[in-house]
Amino acid sequence: MASSPKDLAVSGRTPVRADLEQLQGLDLQASYQSARTGGDFFDAVALASRVIILLSDIAGRLSETAPIAAEVQPTFRNRSREFFSTPDGNESEALVRLAHAVNDTLIKTSNGVRFAPTFLGCYNLPLSILTYINSGGQTAVFRDGDGTRILKSTDMPLGLFTHMTHEPSMQAFDPGARLVIVTKGVIESRRGRSEFGVERVRRLIQDSKAESAAELCRETLKAAGGFSQDRWSRMQNLLSRGSDGKEDLTVVALIRPTS
Repeated sequence: MASSPKDLAVSGRTPVRADLEQLQGLDLQASYQSARTGGDFFDAVALASRVIILLSDIAGRLSETAPIAAEVQPTFRNRSREFFSTPDGNESEALVRLAHAVNDTLIKTSNGVRFAPTFLGCYNLPLSILTYINSGGQTAVFRDGDGTRILKSTDMPLGLFTHMTHEPSMQAFDPGARLVIVTKGVIESRRGRSEFGVERVRRLIQDSKAESAAELCRETLKAAGGFSQDRWSRMQNLLSRGSDGKEDLTVVALIRPTS
C-alpha cells in the first residue's frame, strides 16, 4: 500500500511532511509503502522558479534514522533557500554546496560515518532542466522521446567522508518526459533468489501508460511489492532481513506535463 510522505511516527524528533504543492510545469510525487522500518527520507522545497528535491536512504532502522533525518531536513530546507536565492545563480555550484551541507549534517548528527545514498536535484521550472547529483547509486530511470535509460551515478554515498567532490549532471525534460527514482528496497524486493532489480524498473517505466506522477509511483510500488508477496519470498525475507522481514520501498516521480 502506498501513501504520501508524512511524519514518521516514532518517539523523538522526526522530519515533517514535504509540501508537494501544485507546481506550474512539473508533476512531482513521492510514495512509499505504509510500514516504515528504515531510513528512506524524501523532502522537497519549492522556490520561485525552482524545485529542490532530496531522496536519501540513511542506513539503519527507523528508531536510529528518523532523528538523523530530522536534523538533515532543516539543513536541506534552509540551505536550499540560501544557495538558490539568486534567480540567475549557478545551479550546479549551488547543488554542490547543498550536498556538502547535507553531508556535514549527516556525519555530525551520526557522530561518525553513516552510509546514505542520496539523490539531490534542482528542477528549473521555466527551462525544464534538472541539475542533479546522484551520490551512491539511487536508481533513477528517465524516459523521453529518445527512449528509456538509467541516469548513472559516479559519486560516493553521502555520510562517509567530510571532504567529497561532486560533479553535477543535467537532464532536459521534453513535454511528457518522466523520471522515477527508487530506493534499494524496491530494487532488492525478492522472489526466492531473484531480485526485482534495476532492469524490471526500467521496463516498467518504459511500458507505463501512467498519466500522472502519483499513478506512476503506485504502479512501481505495486509491481515491486507484488513481486515478493508469495509465501516462499516472505520466508526468505524473514531469514535475510530479521523478524519483521520488511524493507522501506520509496518511489519519487517527476513528469513534465504535455500542456
